[in-house]
Amino acid sequence: MNLAANLDYSAKHNLCISFVHGLLLVAAMAAIYLSLGSNKGDRAQYIARAIAALAEHGVDVIQESSLYETEPVETSSKTWFLNCVIKAETKLLPPQLMHTLLDIERWLGRRRRVLRGPRVIDMDILLYDDRVVRTDHLVIPHPRLAERQFVLVPFAEIASETRHPVFKNTIAELLAKTSDRSEVRPYRDKSKE
Repeated sequence: MNLAANLDYSAKHNLCISFVHGLLLVAAMAAIYLSLGSNKGDRAQYIARAIAALAEHGVDVIQESSLYETEPVETSSKTWFLNCVIKAETKLLPPQLMHTLLDIERWLGRRRRVLRGPRVIDMDILLYDDRVVRTDHLVIPHPRLAERQFVLVPFAEIASETRHPVFKNTIAELLAKTSDRSEVRPYRDKSKE
């Protein structure tokens, strides 16, 4: 099959064909879940801009949770976060997706100067289909997903019956048994009241 036939086949079967370092890679559309958070500047605006940027980079957002205001956890910052979880589809492979998220973070102004410091945007891959990925630079499912209410609450809002591919529990079950008791509350945009 020649390249034109490959590209035609990929379009009909929802596949992505790309060449990386001389290798032909074929990827099907993957269902993914991402966590987004911000605790610096106009938090809601940074999250909205990040979600909009995903669409421009090969990530089709299908569903968004509500925004939640969350107590800072594992950070040197005292400013509360806004967090949400989105469900999306992409043809990007996990490393490509991670690079895309990092590029969007940089474009929005994130600078990693202080370990666990304030951030205009933070984007994490929670799940990529039911794949388990472990490399030096990427771990999927997110290794602390089950330990964080600020992820589990919005995740359960949109996908409570989704199963963690390692623990085999649903997101609702993980939320019910997490030991994290940090505060997570629905966000009210006071500027619109």
